[in-house]
Parts: sequence; structure tokens; C-alpha cells
Amino acid sequence: MTPVLKYGAQESVRLDSPGTELLGHCGVPNIEPLEDPAAAIVRALSQPLDYPPLGQSVVPGDRVVLAVGESVPHAAEMVAGVVRSLTDGPVDPDGIGVLHTRAGPSGGPDDPCRLLPEEVRSRVASIAHDPSDRGNLAYLATTEEGHQIELNRALIDADLVLPIGCVRDGWAAGYHGIHSPVYPTFSDARTLARFHSPKMLDSRGRRQKRLVKEADEVGWLLGVTFTIQVIPGPGEGVLDVLAGEVSAVRHYALRRYWAAWHRTVPRRAELVLASLEGGQGQQTWENLGRALAAGAALVEEGGALAVCCELAADRGPAVQCLTTSRTREEAVARIRDERPEDAVPAIQLAQALDHCSVYLLSRLEPSVVEDLDITPMADADEVSRLFSRHGSCILLANAPYASVTVESNHD
Repeated sequence: MTPVLKYGAQESVRLDSPGTELLGHCGVPNIEPLEDPAAAIVRALSQPLDYPPLGQSVVPGDRVVLAVGESVPHAAEMVAGVVRSLTDGPVDPDGIGVLHTRAGPSGGPDDPCRLLPEEVRSRVASIAHDPSDRGNLAYLATTEEGHQIELNRALIDADLVLPIGCVRDGWAAGYHGIHSPVYPTFSDARTLARFHSPKMLDSRGRRQKRLVKEADEVGWLLGVTFTIQVIPGPGEGVLDVLAGEVSAVRHYALRRYWAAWHRTVPRRAELVLASLEGGQGQQTWENLGRALAAGAALVEEGGALAVCCELAADRGPAVQCLTTSRTREEAVARIRDERPEDAVPAIQLAQALDHCSVYLLSRLEPSVVEDLDITPMADADEVSRLFSRHGSCILLANAPYASVTVESNHD
């Protein structure tokens, strides 16, 4: 069967080359996405793991805050389901707050409250987090390592915090475990800069484990005992929704994620073809960085790594630094020192370029791609020709989610 690599909202590449050995087609779960994510969250809340139904865990007058993590698939459906479960019980809509990082207009496609009935939405507080606004931050505690923790005041004042997060591979940059929807997402600017610093990445572009330990400590200090976690599907789909006691959800969520997304390949390949599936919300520099980090771990030294996507977003300051500095080494040093907001994907790009040749099919101008020392590809035919020129290949669909182990890799 001719392999097909999907990318973007509806695009794909057919790869027909009998001379190329396909070592693995990863990032394609054998589980169908949920047809109704909103119904799934209602079911999960009515039968949570190791916890009473949500309606029995609150009393009239409780202040409940939904902490919506970044890049949660179908976030608006998740919020609508949680609010419905709360208001069907003893919680008044005036006692509910939805804390998020979205900056778009009310009712817009990025508004996590947009699917609430109007009579409910007008009473639920939509709270956009600004990490630089000291007036909306409150001190929680000091961690064992001496970090002073400041969080959005809504979390500190709540009687019940309900995090809504998206599970990722345990090593993924920008993912800090099951408490990510609370910390560092809704902390102060200094903490976010520390967590997003390229110094927190290892040589393969993966985040350090000690950040998860710190996030877990903050979740415990805040008293978070209940969590809602989405198992992502291809593109912007949802494979499952889990809710309940934190430890139980963590255990089952990791098992579900591993079963859906983990694959093993026999060895590294001469070529890795990676892709970003989904609409505009998936076509980001952050996801490109994750794809490059995942793909670089699977390609031979000096091989080729190509990413197929529909990225069209402007470059951030760190990525621009890679084009304006005299050398890549100088750019990396500046990025590590200045720590701009897009430092992590820029460092992941630099690490990939140090390891292999990088190709990109995107909606960026070819000159922009070339300035980054990346070879632009014009269309799917060019990708297919690249595939035919290599003796071995690994396909890495949905690269930001895929988790792949190389059997011959012992590091």
C-alpha cells in the first residue's frame, strides 16, 4: 500500500518509491477520535476516577475556577461540559470563573466560553491571564528549592480549582506534567520565562524532569485534588477525556496516551518526514519546534529531516535572531541570554540544523525559510521526490504528539 502523510487541515502527500525502506509510520493512533467531546466530558464528570461525581463535590456558594491550559483540543466544548455539570448541581453561574490565556474577542473562535448558553455566559466570569499584571497575582508559597510562587489571584481565592489540560509525551518541551494547566501557565512573567528558558532543554530539545516536580509541588500547595485531562487525537481531535483524582487520572492518562501515540522503530533513518496536522491552531512555531526535536531524534547524523505543514505565522524575535546573527552559535548564545518568548522553538530549530539537513513545506515565503538555513519545498511532489532519493525513511505524522523509541538507541 502506498503510504500517505497527512498535514495541515486537509492536505496530504503520497509517497510511492519501491526503493525506499519505510522503517515506521508513526503518529497515527489506532483509536478513532470522539464524535462528541462535549458529551464525553459530561460522562467523565459523572463517573470520575477515584472521586465522587463532580456535583457531589461542591456546595452552594462555592467559588469554582476552571483553569484552561494552553492548546487544549476542543477547549470550548470542555468548558461547556464542565459548566453544565456544575450548574446542573448546586453551583450558581455567578460563582464560576474560566481562567484562560486567550486574548481574542468574546465569542470569537479562541474564546473558551463561546459555547455556553447566553444566559449562562453572561454570568460566568471569563478571566484572561496577564502574567505581567501584578495586581492580578497573589503569593501562594515558597517551594523547597526556594522559588516564590505567585499565581493568578482567581486560583488563590477559589474554593475549588478544576484544571483542564492536554496530555503530551512526558519529554515534550513546554509540557510540565498533569499540573501544567495551573503552573506555570497562570504564574508570573518571571516564572514563565524561567520555565520557557532554553536552559531548561537537554541536548535533544526535551524539557528537564525537575520542572514537572516543581509543577507537582505547586499543585499540592494549591490543594488541587481533581483534574480533567484530554487525550489528544490527530490534528485537533480528541481520543478520550479523563476526570477525577489527580493520581488516578495521571496513571490512566499516561497509559492511554502511550497506547495511542507510542511506536517503536528498528533504527534511525536517512530521512524523517514529519507533519503538523490540523487547522491554524496547530500550525505554530511551537509545534514546528516540537516536530523538529522529535524528528531529529529519529534521523541519522547528517541525514535529512522534512516537515510538512501549513505554518504561515510571523517569526518571533528568537527565530529572527537566527537570521540576523553572523553565526548560528552567536544567535544561540544571544537567545539563551535574552530568553525571548519563542526561545524554545528557535533553539530546537538550531539543534536540528546542527544535526541534519532540514526541509520545510509551509505557507511561509521561500526567502523567509532560506534565511533560516532551511530548504523550502514548493509542493507535495517535491516532498515525494525527496522521499525517493533516500534509502530509508520514518514517517512522523502529528509530530508534536508522537512518541517514538528507536530499538538500537541506548542513550
